[in-house]
Amino acid sequence: MSPKCWIVIAAATLLLGGACEDDAFEFEVLPLPADPAAYDPIESYDYMEIPADNPLTAEKAALGRYLYGDPRLSGDGTRSCYSCHVREFGLTDGLPKAIGAYQKQLTRSSPTMWNVGYHQSWYWDGRAASLEVQALKAWTGGNMGAKDTAPVLAAINAIPEYADQFEQVFGGAADEDNVPKALAAYMRTLISNGTAWDRFMAGETSALDDAQQRGWALFQEEGCVDCHAGVLLTDLQFHNVGIGMDAAEPDVGRFKVTQRDRDMGAFKTPTLRDISKSAPYFHDGSVATLEAAVRLMAGGGIDNPHLSRDKLSDRQLTDAQIADLLAFLGALDQPAVAAVRPPKLP
Repeated sequence: MSPKCWIVIAAATLLLGGACEDDAFEFEVLPLPADPAAYDPIESYDYMEIPADNPLTAEKAALGRYLYGDPRLSGDGTRSCYSCHVREFGLTDGLPKAIGAYQKQLTRSSPTMWNVGYHQSWYWDGRAASLEVQALKAWTGGNMGAKDTAPVLAAINAIPEYADQFEQVFGGAADEDNVPKALAAYMRTLISNGTAWDRFMAGETSALDDAQQRGWALFQEEGCVDCHAGVLLTDLQFHNVGIGMDAAEPDVGRFKVTQRDRDMGAFKTPTLRDISKSAPYFHDGSVATLEAAVRLMAGGGIDNPHLSRDKLSDRQLTDAQIADLLAFLGALDQPAVAAVRPPKLP
């Protein structure tokens, strides 16, 4: 068993079981195992880079988990991080486009949070250079609406249980620096690696049925793996597939960040983990069903001057082949999603 990333995966295993809602409040903080052999992950993930100024500990990730589920962190007291990343919807919100604090309609859909600790940039357009920056921007921007963090921090610090935990984890009160660090620590524990496909890749041939195995073979043969690559099932790159490019003022995506013509209308390849639960699809939530999304991509995307033609073409798949691809995608459901829920709050 490779020791790569065992700390992070072990933290995920230990931290994602919610506290019983009928119990009296108590911070659930479980230690990391002292021995990497205490947890035996599938031989798949590479090392997750942890920032030197935000080392991962079980206590910090646990604190982040409570904050992640706490609407009191938002500007209007109604929205938590979890509001946009719900377990039943594959850690998305099931909406075409996200709704932020103060019922503000946002411009893009909520992406899944599975395996975000392995990303190199964050948001659909990759504008955040670290998970900590993403957490800060989501907290103080449209998602959570805490533009003025002072009253929010005062409310959090007035809760004795939070005050004690921040003192224990960070040596001081909650502030604009350590709240995003705690949130990022928790998000790094949101690891999907227990799907039927993972078991199949680890040698359990019976984990996929015949249709799923045909779909997996087709997924490779038809080049789907070029963009939905490796165990993350994303190349973490940005591609134009044509979605929304026919609008009068299309969302320019990655272009706004880089100002490079090749990035016009390009968005980060989403992971396919839990994809059957995360409808509607694409950055604007404009495709309602997984079958429609598969047919669109298998058909070469939507033509426009900036289409990623090096990746997309009409594969001319039959209905039977589409059905096999859909069967395979069903094998990417993450069982542990049932345990990812906000805990009882202080």
